[in-house]
Amino acid sequence: MEIALENAMPSYSGGLGVLAGDTIRAAADLRLPMVAVSLLYRRGFFSQHLSEDGSQTEEPVVWKVEDFLKEESARVTVPLENRRVELRSWRYDVKGVRGFVVPVYFLDADLPSNTEWDRNLTGGLYGGDSYYRLCQEVLLGVGGVRMLRELGYTDLTRYHMNEGHAALLSLELLGEEAVKAGRTAINGEDIEKVRAKCMFTTHTPVPAGHDRFPIEYLTRVFPQQSKFFDLKDASVAELVKRSLQAEQNYPDLQEAAARGAHLNMTYLALSLSTYVNGVAKQHGVTSRQMFPEVPIEAITNGVHAGTWTSPPFQQLFDRQIAQWREDNYSLRSALGLPPEEVWSAHLIAKHELLEAVREKTGLSLDEEVFTIGFARRATGYKRADLILSDLDRLRQIAKNAGHFQIIYAGKAHPNDGGGKDIIRRIFHAKKALRKAVPVVFLDEYNLDLGGKITSGVDLWLNTPQFPLEASGTSGMKSALNGVPSLSILDGWWVEGHIEGVTGWSIGEPRRTMDTDIATDNAKEAESLYWKLENIILPMFYKEPRLYIQIMQHAIAINGSFFNTQRMVQQYITDAYLR
Repeated sequence: MEIALENAMPSYSGGLGVLAGDTIRAAADLRLPMVAVSLLYRRGFFSQHLSEDGSQTEEPVVWKVEDFLKEESARVTVPLENRRVELRSWRYDVKGVRGFVVPVYFLDADLPSNTEWDRNLTGGLYGGDSYYRLCQEVLLGVGGVRMLRELGYTDLTRYHMNEGHAALLSLELLGEEAVKAGRTAINGEDIEKVRAKCMFTTHTPVPAGHDRFPIEYLTRVFPQQSKFFDLKDASVAELVKRSLQAEQNYPDLQEAAARGAHLNMTYLALSLSTYVNGVAKQHGVTSRQMFPEVPIEAITNGVHAGTWTSPPFQQLFDRQIAQWREDNYSLRSALGLPPEEVWSAHLIAKHELLEAVREKTGLSLDEEVFTIGFARRATGYKRADLILSDLDRLRQIAKNAGHFQIIYAGKAHPNDGGGKDIIRRIFHAKKALRKAVPVVFLDEYNLDLGGKITSGVDLWLNTPQFPLEASGTSGMKSALNGVPSLSILDGWWVEGHIEGVTGWSIGEPRRTMDTDIATDNAKEAESLYWKLENIILPMFYKEPRLYIQIMQHAIAINGSFFNTQRMVQQYITDAYLR
């Protein structure tokens, strides 16, 4: 649904899109014959504006598609209600480190042959009501397969669905199999053939990440397809029952619609995939508990090392670690880097960040003061304000252990009132703390600003509510730049954390089966405060060589492993060649 490729291309909202872009870059580096498909959003996600009290307002992003993408001549149509929606595609080439290209195709419905409503389907990302969203997913899934065929991709062997948004591609593949066999209805044989080609990655343990649509919407979108599912076929009946999460079989989809049934896109994708995975080992466990009837593997996410390593560290690695771009594993030799060069590279990245802060806010932060970074989508479970639970305690820590400052960034979804409240609370705390603990919140969080924050702070803070962090990748970006993490043991940090070596944990380790134990915010805030006051700040100010050792371990242990090069290689061996 979203792919982040360039800062000035608003084709993404956050982590899912950034991960997709990093995956494609790694595939190009590894010369993997892959093609990627998404939708074109002419209004982008949104431009964020924050008022004096932290209230967020949004505006559409105006961008010139032709400046970034090349229009293809291919055209396809997709049935929608009783209309045919025409689609074109725009191409973007992702070039790998050895010059190999992976093309990305953005589907666009903004054509004169379409109605205004249909043209607007490729207007905004994650906008509109749920019917609008379903129609977008029809264009992505059904239109995506048809466009690939029209562009000449007729011998693809695997279809990798990222989240349930793309699940309708499986219905298009089923239709192709039925047509090949001279039928209009699908059967069990078609299901097996399609299942062998598809794989599915689930990225979230949060219910909002799993789309559900009333079957009534589906029968409205595809009125001519009432005979597509032969429900007398046991395999087809079972597929429909599972995808609807129904207790019983329905005689037909009209009856299912009349009884208020819903299509769960995640269950559709699960049911038609030969390989399913979560995005961290812990998330694999969580996903198996959510979907106990499905074998779910885990491939831990990564970030693209060449993209997220800051220029000063790129130059240091180029000098000291030959071939690190082609072979990210070689970053493990960061333990042998001259400590003074590591610190020098870090100070350059920190200066760049604080310059960006000054340009955006007019505030000049002190480059010698310990700087904490927190930049994520602003939403409840990520708990951006956990560190602000006790402002008096923060003042005391700054007085007793050493001064520190906090840099925030992140957008709240336009409909996420709770996320917007969190931003306002941070602004309120910022005013209350004043000079005792300087706090800044930077608007317009994007790829460029994300890169500056993850590389320029001295500590990466991550405080999700367990077990709702599927993976998280910001801390991986920081690790590539020698920035250690202070984080809840959830998502990737369960695997990347070695206490006092790659960073520090907040609270105790937990297992997924502990979810019935309520999260104790006060206890976790206390753990955060204690480590900041008694371990991290004293080490930074009094034992800088020890702190630099931790920075080097962050690169050598986490940077060398939590990258998309390793991740894509794992997808190749575990899923694509399966």
